[in-house]
Amino acid sequence: MLKVRESRKIIPEKIENILVRGTNWIGDVIMTLPAIASVRNTFPHAEISVLAKPWVAETYRICPDVDEVVIYEDPGIHHGIAGKYRLARELKSRGFDMAILLQNAIEAAIIVRIAGIPIRAGYNSDGRGILLTHSVKRTNEIREVHQVCYYLEMLKALGFQPAERDLKLKLNHDYRAIAEDILGRYGVVKDEILIGIAPGAAYGPAKMWFPERFAAVADKLIDDFPSRIILFGSGGDLERTTLVQQHSKNTLINMAGRTSLKEAISLIARCDLFISNDSGLMHLAGALDIPLVAIFGSTNPRTTSPMGEHSVIVHKDVTCSPCLKQVCPTDFRCMDIIDVHDVYHHAQNLLIERIQKKSAVGSRHSV
Repeated sequence: MLKVRESRKIIPEKIENILVRGTNWIGDVIMTLPAIASVRNTFPHAEISVLAKPWVAETYRICPDVDEVVIYEDPGIHHGIAGKYRLARELKSRGFDMAILLQNAIEAAIIVRIAGIPIRAGYNSDGRGILLTHSVKRTNEIREVHQVCYYLEMLKALGFQPAERDLKLKLNHDYRAIAEDILGRYGVVKDEILIGIAPGAAYGPAKMWFPERFAAVADKLIDDFPSRIILFGSGGDLERTTLVQQHSKNTLINMAGRTSLKEAISLIARCDLFISNDSGLMHLAGALDIPLVAIFGSTNPRTTSPMGEHSVIVHKDVTCSPCLKQVCPTDFRCMDIIDVHDVYHHAQNLLIERIQKKSAVGSRHSV
């Protein structure tokens, strides 16, 4: 059981305005959403605002438990010491009753302390416990659990109400319209099977399966199903997606670096199947409950597996995995032993199940 050092009691009835310091990367954001649901369950009538970097803001905007996203512009007007004071003054003017720090850095605690937020809660990481009114001890054991549980357990220690571990994001019609508009430019029709592939990953090449194998899976899916395939990623993944296209005998839709986060979310939500390395887009697909094949090598599925009832993990145990390294120092065996059939087998099963489900829904609507 986690221990809490507190200087005052949290009285839910007196908390009306809550600031949550969000995490900085898409995958981490998704894994904090159940924790934000816990905040909402505990303070159902409070206004919940999330302080977030611009590149993840859209993910928080589609969270049903968030009322507002406050942008932390660094780089930008909040950069440097002067920028941090500017941000603290902006937060102070908002009159927050409590700050919950999901981000682990000391910077987050310094900012909310300067902002004069009376209740400041979070893990005692990065030497910041003295700046918090409610400091939760971060044990070695808690660092080894799934990241969703890591955040939920912190709030449980604070006495917050529980929340479901698997949170599903639901999008409004605006996102569907965005997806159909983009897909229409590439000749994708409304009911055509759409498969997303994300062959990159932000942390480094040790997390990435081989482009030629992604291409082989793509080609086999196109051979066996009347489908179109989109390659997803940031501008930094463009080289990787280009290699997948070069190894494929089919024309794929390469959207790497060509979409905003909102557009990427819209397109992923339209997919019938998603295939990905361990990445932020993988977590998005899982949270949107898209049938998902997630490929793990250097990272640990025990701590960062995707949410979603239709997510399948492809991972093979080797003595050196998970190493959590950016670059493999040996022979990349954790990825090399995952062959095309390993991924295709699960992709095929998930896609067949998806097609059957859509067919059943269509039959009911036609009656």
